[in-house]
Amino acid sequence: MKLDRPEIADTLALKRRGWTLALLTLTYFFSFMDRQILAILLEAIKADLKLSDTQLGLLSGLVFAIFYATLGIPIARLADRTSRKRIIAISLAVWSAMTALSGFAQNFTQLMLARIGVGVGEAGAGPPSHSIIADLYPPEKRASAMAIYSLGVLLGGGLGMMIGGFVAHAYNWRVAMMVVGLPGVVLAIIVWLFMAEPRRGLSDAQRAMDAPAAMPSLGDGIAAMWRDPVALYLVAAVTITSLVGYALTGWGPSYMQRSLGFSMLEVSKYVALPAALIGSTSALLGGAAADRAAKRYGLHAQSWVVAVFKVVAFPFAVGFYFVDDPRFALASYFIAALFAGAYLGPTFALIQHLAPIRLRAVWAALTLLVINLIGLGLGPFLVGKLSDHLQPSYGTQSLRWAMLCVALLTPLAIFAYWRAGVVMRRRDATATL
Repeated sequence: MKLDRPEIADTLALKRRGWTLALLTLTYFFSFMDRQILAILLEAIKADLKLSDTQLGLLSGLVFAIFYATLGIPIARLADRTSRKRIIAISLAVWSAMTALSGFAQNFTQLMLARIGVGVGEAGAGPPSHSIIADLYPPEKRASAMAIYSLGVLLGGGLGMMIGGFVAHAYNWRVAMMVVGLPGVVLAIIVWLFMAEPRRGLSDAQRAMDAPAAMPSLGDGIAAMWRDPVALYLVAAVTITSLVGYALTGWGPSYMQRSLGFSMLEVSKYVALPAALIGSTSALLGGAAADRAAKRYGLHAQSWVVAVFKVVAFPFAVGFYFVDDPRFALASYFIAALFAGAYLGPTFALIQHLAPIRLRAVWAALTLLVINLIGLGLGPFLVGKLSDHLQPSYGTQSLRWAMLCVALLTPLAIFAYWRAGVVMRRRDATATL
C-alpha cells in the first residue's frame, strides 16, 4: 500500500525526532550560554564600566526579560500558524549576533541596548521548541524529552560561565562575549536546513481529531489557561522557582568571589562545569522519575515528583549561604544542584499536556511570559537592589544576605507543585466516573 504525502511526512518527522530534539537542545544551550555568560563577567564589567549592583541586576534580569517575555506572545501566535523551525533559526541568528555586539559596549546604555537585542532574539526560541517537542513525543515520554531539552539550560549556563571566565581571564570580557556569540550564527543555518517540522498534534492523534478546525484566538488561549487551576498552580510554581534560580545563578559567581574568596578563573575551573553536569543529571533524573511515576500513578504524580526533589534540595541550597569554608560551601551547593534541576522537564511537559493542541506555543509563551517577567526580570534585580540596600550595614557580605532572602521563597514553590498534583488527581478521578 502506497503512503500518501502526509503519512510520509509524519514517518520522516518521527524518524528524525532524535535529531530534531538534539538541535532544539543545542539551540537552547546557545540561548542560555549567551544569556548567562553575563554572570561570570559581572565583576569585570562592573570594574570596567563603573556600574552599581542595581545596574548589574537590571542588565542580568529586567532589561533582558521585558523584551524576551513580551515578544514571546506574538511570536508564539506566529509559530502556531507558520513554520516553527524557521522562526527558531532566525531568532538564534539575531540573539547570537547581539551577544557578540555586546563586547563593543562602552557604557551602561550601550550594553543595555545590546542585551535588549539578545532578549528580542531569544523570545522566538522557547514557545516553538516546546510545541515541536510536544508534537514529536507522546505524553508518557514527554517529560523525559523535555528534560533532555532542558539540558540546554544547565549545560549552557555552566559552560557559558566556564568559557566566558577562561576567555575573559586570557583576554577580557569583551572578547568573551564575541567568542560565545558568533558560533550561534552557524548553528542557525543548520537549524534552517535540517530540522524537522512535525504536523501539529502528531503524537496526540485523538486530541488532534477533536481540536477545532478554526485557529483559536489569543484571548481563547489566555482564557483557557486562566480557567485551568492545574495550569495556574504549575505556572506559579515554576515562576517562583525561576525567580529564585535566576537570582541565585545570576549572582552566584559574584558571591563566590566576594564572600568565599574565589577568583573569576577559579569559579570557571572548579564550579561551572561540575555544576552544569550535576544539574544536567538532576534534569534527566527528574524527567525519568516523572515519567515512571506517571505510568504507575497517573500524570498528576509528575508534579509531586518535582515537589519531593525540591524539598530535598532546599536545606542544602540555604546552607550554602551559612558556610564560610569554600569546600563545605561548594559541597552544599553541588548537593542542592543534584536535585534542583528536576523541575524543568516535568513542568513544561505537564503544561504542554494541558494545553489545547492548537495553542501549545501560546501556552508555552504565556508561561514563559510570567516566568521571565517575574523570575528573570525581578530575581537578579531584587538581589542587586537588596545588596545595595544592605551594604551600609553588612559591607562586602551584603550580597550573601540578599541572596539568602530570595532563596527562602522556595517553600512557596513546593506548595504550588504539591497543590497542582492534588487538583489534577481529583479532576482525573472525576473524569473517569
